[in-house]
Formats: sequence, C-alpha cells, structure tokens
Amino acid sequence: MSEITMTVTSKGQVTIPVAVRRHLKIHTNQKIVLVLEPDGTVRLKAPRFSSVADLRGAAGKLGAPLSWAEMIAIAYADRGLRSHKAR
Repeated sequence: MSEITMTVTSKGQVTIPVAVRRHLKIHTNQKIVLVLEPDGTVRLKAPRFSSVADLRGAAGKLGAPLSWAEMIAIAYADRGLRSHKAR
C-alpha cells in the first residue's frame, strides 16, 4: 500500500496527484466519488456513470426496460450509497 499526501487549500480544495488520477483513470472535468464508510474509512473512486447521459447504450438492448426505482438504486449504488433513503 502506498500513501500519497495532499494539502487542503483555504477553500477546502485538494489537487488529486497524477499517480492517483492515472490509477483511477480520472480525466479533466470527470466526477469522482468519496465514499464514507461506517468504520471511518474514506474511499475515492471514479463512478462508472457520472450522468444519466453516460448510461446511454451501456446495457446494450434490454429485453425489458428498467423501472425508475431500479435506475435510482443503480445510481445510488454507483456513488457508494445504499439507497436514496440513506442520505
């Protein structure tokens, strides 16, 4: 495991080091997710889909369309949340 130090600016911002961006395949203007675990651990990840538009064509042709509730569950799971009720 490697540790990478970042500095928080007066505005609460950090620069994600290039090694981390490359590892997560993060590009300019891409969204990232911080996942806060119950045990205090924080994970950084790149969501598979940063917007609804990114989902277009991702599943190919579906036999049956997803329900709105299924789409919401997928979106929250992708951001590391258990459900929209967990907010």
